Amino acid sequence: MEPVIRSTRSDDAAKFVGVSLRLRLARTMRGMTLKALASAVGCSESMLSKIETGKTSPSLPMLHRLAEALGTNIGWMFEENHGEDGIVFRSGDRPIIALDPLRRGEGISLERVIPYAPGHLLQCNIHHIAAGGESAGPIQHAGEEVGYVLQGRVDLILDGRVFSLGPGDSFVFASNLPHAYRNAGDGPASIFWVNTPPTF
Repeated sequence: MEPVIRSTRSDDAAKFVGVSLRLRLARTMRGMTLKALASAVGCSESMLSKIETGKTSPSLPMLHRLAEALGTNIGWMFEENHGEDGIVFRSGDRPIIALDPLRRGEGISLERVIPYAPGHLLQCNIHHIAAGGESAGPIQHAGEEVGYVLQGRVDLILDGRVFSLGPGDSFVFASNLPHAYRNAGDGPASIFWVNTPPTF
């Protein structure tokens, strides 16, 4: 199945304006200088300045490092629709997160099954991966993850090992293990992915 929603370029730009503003807000509320935060996440001060002013967008691993250094959650950085009373999220109305294709991992969008909200113990997305797409990474963080391949062929790279997966295959692992994934087939692939605690 093809992704239900496709973000337009203007939608993505608008989301990252919000991300840059929230990053700057979180940093200033913690009394951190650009230099201190850049040092904490392992990037240059000029790169962080470009992220905060919306001139460039961060990779997924960089977003994880920023959220950890700022004591926040990546989901807080993105505006999201909270559905009907925060309970039901209709097909076609769920938010799509598409990061910068040069640094986020080519050809990947995340469809929120559970939009981020304070108090959720779980985070759930459908990772849509275009042919030839792969995640940026590997990444590591606290928690546990489980996934179920909905369509296509996927390679899960976990702590240096490669697991080839197809429709109906599932996986589980501790999130502190370095992990990444890629589309190993000729067509689109989708993974139903759940992790706890919410980190994105």
